[in-house]
Amino acid sequence: MNQLWLIPVLPLAGFLVNGLVALVASSSRAEKESGADQPGAPLPYAQRLFHGLVGVGSVGLATVLAFAAVVPYVLGSMHNAEGLAPVVQRVYTWMAAGDYSVDVAFRLDALSALMLSFVTFVGTLIHLYSVGYMQKEEGYGRYFSYLNLFMFAMLTLVLADNLPLLFVGWEGVGLCSYLLIGYYYDKDFAVAAGKKAFIANRVGDLGMVLGIFGVFALFGTADFSFVELAKRQVFAGGAPLGVYAVCLLLFLGACGKSAQGPLYVWLPDAMAGPTPVSALIHAATMVTAGVYLVARCSALFVLSPDALTLVAWIGAGTAIFAATIGLAQNDIKKVLAYSTVSQLGYMFLACGVGAFSAGIFHVFTHAFFKACLFLGSGSVIMSMHHEQDMRQMGGLAARIPQTFRTMLVTTLAIAGIFPLAGFFSKDAVLGATAASGHWALYAVGLLTAGLTAFYMFRLVSMTFFGKARGHAEHAHESPATMTVPLWILAALSVVAGFVGVPAALGGSDRIGRFLEASVAHPEIHEMSHGLEIGLMLLSLGVAVTGLAWAWRWYGKADGPAEAVSPQAHAFYEKTGALGRLVGNKWNVDEGIEALVLSPFRKIGTFLWRGFDALFIDGIANASAFLVELAGDLLRFFTTGHVRNYALTFALGIAVLIVYVWVR
Repeated sequence: MNQLWLIPVLPLAGFLVNGLVALVASSSRAEKESGADQPGAPLPYAQRLFHGLVGVGSVGLATVLAFAAVVPYVLGSMHNAEGLAPVVQRVYTWMAAGDYSVDVAFRLDALSALMLSFVTFVGTLIHLYSVGYMQKEEGYGRYFSYLNLFMFAMLTLVLADNLPLLFVGWEGVGLCSYLLIGYYYDKDFAVAAGKKAFIANRVGDLGMVLGIFGVFALFGTADFSFVELAKRQVFAGGAPLGVYAVCLLLFLGACGKSAQGPLYVWLPDAMAGPTPVSALIHAATMVTAGVYLVARCSALFVLSPDALTLVAWIGAGTAIFAATIGLAQNDIKKVLAYSTVSQLGYMFLACGVGAFSAGIFHVFTHAFFKACLFLGSGSVIMSMHHEQDMRQMGGLAARIPQTFRTMLVTTLAIAGIFPLAGFFSKDAVLGATAASGHWALYAVGLLTAGLTAFYMFRLVSMTFFGKARGHAEHAHESPATMTVPLWILAALSVVAGFVGVPAALGGSDRIGRFLEASVAHPEIHEMSHGLEIGLMLLSLGVAVTGLAWAWRWYGKADGPAEAVSPQAHAFYEKTGALGRLVGNKWNVDEGIEALVLSPFRKIGTFLWRGFDALFIDGIANASAFLVELAGDLLRFFTTGHVRNYALTFALGIAVLIVYVWVR
């Protein structure tokens, strides 16, 4: 526990080693071989082995150190009714101004311990999976160096003891997302997706920066001691309006990173990167940073009920909006992408009703089943020769059985089927929403649960059942480096929920009790066990209905391309324009293009061609013309003949005499 700083430093070392070796190897190869990192030039086996060992090994060692710190802390908390005090390790003073300083310091408490455990573990599994998935890709060393840098940034974010250091990790994962999403830099769509992610996150980051300054203005500090000050409502300055404004600014940052509201648009396009990158971004790291920020600052948010209400409604609205889009997607990774946006909405819904522990619980379980689903989709894509359209799949259950079984388990988990992990965390969110009296939000969450079950089992049905289409007849199972992580994640998707079994089912909600000291707990009315169990049965019934409906429409379909039943065809025909609108993702991208991007392009074009080219360049060109004209006139007086200069001198004296005489 005394070496917290080593946990993020190890992946940083992996980044430096892999990056330098890849750079040296690339520059040393002959120009005719196009370089080690150029398209079409995979690395030799020995070099790939080295990059894999360094990449996986650095994160694996960080995971060992993380568990060496987390396990004693968890065990100590179990024997202490009030929980253990946070462990803060200061490395050095980063900035100092007057009496105030910002340290590079790392914090281990219940919240960071929980995040640290699954971020490192899932990250290691994704690195291991990448060894098999990326073996035939060019830029192998570059890939692992970026992946290691991503882990360094995320671990810095999780362990930071103050908001400025957290922001370093915050921006780091933003940079790495740009690098990894745009990994296939020779493809225009990947480059565009990387830029889209980077720019969308900058919008949220503006709010984040202003929010950090707001926290300093309110409490006189930006380290996490402000949480205790917020609990006691001890302010250095500001007013209730100031608290509300700071909460909104921090939440804007969270919306950018966790893809909420209109800022969600970057996340589906992030599928342009390699599939393990999608798993890393979507499952346990970058997109959960916004939820982590709101939970970390929960003591501040509870001081502004209006801000919490806004968080809840944006979370619920994003959840159901993204779920409707997921219904009509045919790209297997896009379905999972919109599922992530929707599940993040669930997490913010929990935070918005004051159930911060339930939101983090869903972050915890989601890390396992969503990572498995993304990595499973990568196994499917590889077996299908990089085909991602589910309409060109089918009949894969017998051909890639390990991938099928793990994805089936995790699909049932995300759908909320008892007793898998998603059942407990999702019902914790819905139960807290109902207990807080927000029944409209509860109805939105319940409907979203049914839609989730439907589109996820639609994915499984179109991919694994029915008639084999496209390259499905030639599919083969992935290597052990890919299937072993799938089985581990599937197993965790089964058992992870047991840490949060509620009292109504005979449990003690251990994860909630563990997080008590790290997150705020506004007063929420308790429900009777009977009502709680009734709501659980209701959500379970909704999930089962969604599964059954998807199976009826897609499970036995054997069409050559559409892979849907006659009932589904009839439904799509009846919905008409609405169905096309959903299939086109509600035309959100087109709306942003028309309302935001196009006007800014026109303004930019006017400033370029109108103001800059005509006015600014006109002034510069006119000045140059006048100087040139003056030079042309003056050169007539610069002949080089002495007699001309003497005449000019004499005329000047004559003019001067006349002027003096007249005056």
